[in-house]
Amino acid sequence: MRRTIHNTTAHATVRRALLRTGMFAALAFAGAAAAQDALTEAQVKAMLEAQGYTRINDVKFKDGTWKADARSADGNRVDLRVDAATGKVYPDTQVANLSKADVEAKLAAAGYVDVHDLDFRDGVWTAEAENDSGKDFELRIDAATGHIIGKRRD
Repeated sequence: MRRTIHNTTAHATVRRALLRTGMFAALAFAGAAAAQDALTEAQVKAMLEAQGYTRINDVKFKDGTWKADARSADGNRVDLRVDAATGKVYPDTQVANLSKADVEAKLAAAGYVDVHDLDFRDGVWTAEAENDSGKDFELRIDAATGHIIGKRRD
């Protein structure tokens, strides 16, 4: 009888371990599936190198976009932002094609209200705004098109 209890306990322990392993595997798979649509750090570095940037470092995913420091083809130091979905590069020396009023209009058309702290820096427009559900966001906006390239809950 003691042996039966021991075996039952051992089976229960094995079952719990398998369930835990299965849950971890499922979580890992879900995370990998979510990340499939976004660029990886290695892909961002390779893409920047292919565009002529050198000495690429401090590559970090922040506020919905990739951020990196590099040297441009002419040797100047440049801060870059990279759209995680499209791979479009935004150097900090980029000139804005849209005015503040243009950006406000684009954000309004996208359903954002109470747009404030609108500023052009590091090659992109940044703003804080509220979405149609009343949630506050910090946004990164393409300076040429007005497309939202990154956002995070504020």
